[in-house]
Amino acid sequence: MLTVMKRLNSEPSLAKPSPPQAAQKNVFSKGQFRGSSPVLTEPTKADENEKEVFSKKACENSVSSRPGSNDIEYLCVTCVRLYGALEQGNMLERKCKKRASLLKALYRLIDIGSDQLSLQLAKLILALSVTGKNLLNVCKLIFKISRSENNDFLFENNSITDSLLSVVCTEDVFSISEALLYCMGALKFLSGNSTILKELLNKGLVEILLQLMKKINDANKLNKTHFSISGHLLVQLTATLRNSVDQSRQRFLCSEALPELCVVLEQHGSDKDICTNIARIFSKLSSYNDCCAALANCSGCYQLFLALLKKHQKKQDFVVRIFFTLGNLTAKNNNAREQFFKEEGSIDDVLELFRVYYELDITSKASKTHPRVEEERECVQTHTSEVEDVLIKLIRLLANLSIHPTVGTALATNPICVGLLVKVLEYKSIDECEELVINAAATINNLSFYPVRNSVVRARQLHLAELLVKLLLSNNMEGILEAARVFGNLSQSEEVRDFIVQKNVYKFMVALLDAKNQDVCFSACGVLINLTVDKNKRVILREEGGIKKLIDCLRDFGPTDWQLASLVCKTLWNYSEKMTCAALSFGEEETKALLHILSTYLEEDLALDCSSSEDLREFHKVCWETEFIPVAQQLMNRIQRHDTFLEPLTAPS
Repeated sequence: MLTVMKRLNSEPSLAKPSPPQAAQKNVFSKGQFRGSSPVLTEPTKADENEKEVFSKKACENSVSSRPGSNDIEYLCVTCVRLYGALEQGNMLERKCKKRASLLKALYRLIDIGSDQLSLQLAKLILALSVTGKNLLNVCKLIFKISRSENNDFLFENNSITDSLLSVVCTEDVFSISEALLYCMGALKFLSGNSTILKELLNKGLVEILLQLMKKINDANKLNKTHFSISGHLLVQLTATLRNSVDQSRQRFLCSEALPELCVVLEQHGSDKDICTNIARIFSKLSSYNDCCAALANCSGCYQLFLALLKKHQKKQDFVVRIFFTLGNLTAKNNNAREQFFKEEGSIDDVLELFRVYYELDITSKASKTHPRVEEERECVQTHTSEVEDVLIKLIRLLANLSIHPTVGTALATNPICVGLLVKVLEYKSIDECEELVINAAATINNLSFYPVRNSVVRARQLHLAELLVKLLLSNNMEGILEAARVFGNLSQSEEVRDFIVQKNVYKFMVALLDAKNQDVCFSACGVLINLTVDKNKRVILREEGGIKKLIDCLRDFGPTDWQLASLVCKTLWNYSEKMTCAALSFGEEETKALLHILSTYLEEDLALDCSSSEDLREFHKVCWETEFIPVAQQLMNRIQRHDTFLEPLTAPS
């Protein structure tokens, strides 16, 4: 078997055909096509059909040696008619007794060099069931034509794609492996065209390729005889699947493609190209919940991903896609978070890659400032933005994992994890890389949720608070929101509450109540409610106009967010603990407005929105009944007990 380059970059040349008989050797020299010798028998009805088909002049005699465009068109039409006549006369495959003469004529026409004509000829040749080098060379011819995007229109609405797929469906894969390789290369190029891809998908491209992949996997499980050529084939096959994945998600699911792709990764884990192609497939499919569930159910997928990350840790385009896939798997699935965490060494492996890419980012940043600085260690040869992309996806995975209480607690007490996150916030500004800084802050927020005794987050909370102030001072609302969320958790500590007052952070929180954004207001309220735990800090709400802004939040968001409304009421409840006069504590106008809002929202008919869907109405009703009513009713009762709006009686005359 010839050695075949798996990238298929070289242009294959179509060798001239060899004669079907020794007596004809002077017709073509040094050929590679082999035709079968015709067998002479008595004329039959089939012979009469053949006579009728071939009574017209042979195709190569129809034009001069250098035909013009009109002649090419005529030859193409002739090929189409010939194919139809052969099909109608049941003379395709090896049923035509003049098959050798016909093939000789077709081979000779290939030398004309027209891509349009060559495709028509290739379709005819494949329909005549050629084998060996004849098959190899016709597949090379199709591959060569498919390499140019300018030729895509030749393949549209052309049954040549059926011929290619029929080659892929061959039972004995390794008997035609080299021809199959060029066939797969052609399909890879063609699948990059959306119109042709749609046609291929309708013809069962994905299902056919997955059947081929399973044949290769099964063969490699038995022995490694064909392992090398299998790798070449799988590079082209997985690249074609990668091109088709966006339009065929359900086909992948129905064909159980994900487990077979995992088998390919297990068998060919050292092949960077195969691994990268499959990583791209997984990254696209994992954006959908049903595909995430299917992939999570693949036995050993997490162990497999971790092993491959260690093996290919310097191949950024692979690493970033695996982390993206893992981030998707753990985004909504608590079981997935737990299963990944339970894999031996999983967190250590992820944090080691965190360290590698963090140091690489630092080195890249330094080299930009000091271009002559020599690197002291081998590193990934890639751009800083690409390194940042890995860090973004990696930190997102940590954030998702930390939602699980067991994992979150373990990460919160891990000095390496917290230390690296802190370093990201220290050296990277939100203007340099917004998503990286926001993901780091979000992960810190998740970890700060766990007030465990040996939490590294809690041990470094003041330093974190100083870093978060930088985010609050930015013009990035997402960054401000994440900073507010972290302060909401950290402000459970009196030390942090003192910091918030001393550094005037509370003024930012009060100002955020004007943001007209539910999430921002909720986070700001979380900080303010913690501040009102300390009696000496309650007065700052009144001084900064916080009372009015809280009431505005209650009015604006109450009917759509009863959790936020409940938080506002709790903040006002804490604030008014030692209240003796509502008007003095809240302000006269504020007290009137607050009583009016509370009395309105405590009425079910007025509070609940009937225009929303039934499920949403039910959810709102539960929140309204369990979270809002208890605290709102108590707050209203307290205000009414200390309401001084009654007019004094005049002295009797």
